Amino acid sequence: MLNRLRRVEWISDWDYTMGHMMSRRLLMREYLRRAALWAQAYSAEDEWPFFDVTERIDPEFRLSPEIAAELDEFLGTVPEWFLRNTCAGAVRMAELRVQNQAGLPDLPDLYEPLVLFYERGGEFVYDNGGGLDLTGVSFRPKSLQHNLGSASLVALRDDVLDALDAKGRITFYATGDGRGPVLRRRVLPGGKQHDEVFGQDLSWEPTDRLPASEEDTKQAGWVRIDDNEAAQLIEAALVSNRS
Repeated sequence: MLNRLRRVEWISDWDYTMGHMMSRRLLMREYLRRAALWAQAYSAEDEWPFFDVTERIDPEFRLSPEIAAELDEFLGTVPEWFLRNTCAGAVRMAELRVQNQAGLPDLPDLYEPLVLFYERGGEFVYDNGGGLDLTGVSFRPKSLQHNLGSASLVALRDDVLDALDAKGRITFYATGDGRGPVLRRRVLPGGKQHDEVFGQDLSWEPTDRLPASEEDTKQAGWVRIDDNEAAQLIEAALVSNRS
């Protein structure tokens, strides 16, 4: 885990980060949901969302002196306190799982969505309104209670996350019964539009199935879906292909 975090470029290339905008937003949403579950389980609501939960799980837990020294050195390179909190938590949780797996609750891995978020474009910052700037994308974390009720991300898989990401403003569509295939409309800077379908070869291909207007799209049987629903359908297609 420490080696993964060392490879993160906290201030990443703008085009690279923006090219992962969709998956980063989804990963942040999933982290906030998981963080709400862990905060509730350990009465750490006042520390939510960017905290080191291992201090609540086992106050006596300590890293080995060697790893502790390496972690301290690494944290000196991390730009913001909330990034440092979660990086420390991710490393300590990884070691705690090795030492005391049986003592952990049956909850989803807390830090994995956020580590993937960092790997796919680096830092986030707080904006002047208390929201999060995911590098050019405004994101409102809302409340802990709201995030407890959020839908879970099906899988933290690179192939699913990669399939979500593309340049431009993206809207996803599926049939009215919520089944595949997934279609997306991408509007690039300048207004150029691309309509694509996640095809049988498990990649995006041009399509003419989407009518030009939103009203005609509904009449043709296509409904807008969010990025999480699109991720579920993409994952289902990938799993079906494998089986």
